[in-house]
Amino acid sequence: MPRLNKYIASSGLCSRRGADELILSGKVRVNDKLITELGYYVREKDRVYIDNKLIKPQQNVYYRFYKPAGYITTKDDEKGRKTIYDIIPAELGSLKPVGRLDKDSTGLIILTNDGDLINQMTHPSVKVPKIYSVRINGKFTENDAKSMAEGIEIVTDNGDKKIAYAETMPVELTNDFSVIQVVLYQGINRQIRKMFAKLGYEVEVLKRIQHAIITLEGLKRGQVKVIKPKQIKQLKSYLEKLMKENL
Repeated sequence: MPRLNKYIASSGLCSRRGADELILSGKVRVNDKLITELGYYVREKDRVYIDNKLIKPQQNVYYRFYKPAGYITTKDDEKGRKTIYDIIPAELGSLKPVGRLDKDSTGLIILTNDGDLINQMTHPSVKVPKIYSVRINGKFTENDAKSMAEGIEIVTDNGDKKIAYAETMPVELTNDFSVIQVVLYQGINRQIRKMFAKLGYEVEVLKRIQHAIITLEGLKRGQVKVIKPKQIKQLKSYLEKLMKENL
């Protein structure tokens, strides 16, 4: 018998934490009984309702998607801009992205209906690494790398100031441009672009090549591929280890 929050999360509606909030707010009913306490277990024949709508568990699915430039990572856009849902297969339209890439960035996006996995991979306390290949104008220096590691103050989209951190490893350096591998553990919107801008550089190309242990390898731009069950098992074990390390 699964716990009620896990049952709700398995419907793809939200994460377990989101399910807990629904339960505590009095929006969950099992059969004819309103459930407001956490820790309730669902039996096989039970029927679960959220706001009087019947929900059912669904099979979790996982895909890798190589996002091309020119698309935003959202379902709908009030400005009428193109989104990733305009180009992924229609049958995957109910899946959610694990994190986002801005309109001009390319690379790996994991798509899934697994709310728990999305929460684990995007929650700031878990510190899941995201790896990018970044090309900037100009020659990246050791002092630049030190500044990014020690933290650079940037302004978020809502006007708040935050200290952003990044690990860097130069791949190719010339006087005209540099290619750097950047590792992030934070999730600030346009963080990489803002950090390099504070150092006086312009980001010319930004591509995510890895998220946790899932990589872009074998994908063509715009392509979607299933993540194999073995890889998902390895990913979940990896996340469990990270969570324990960050307790």
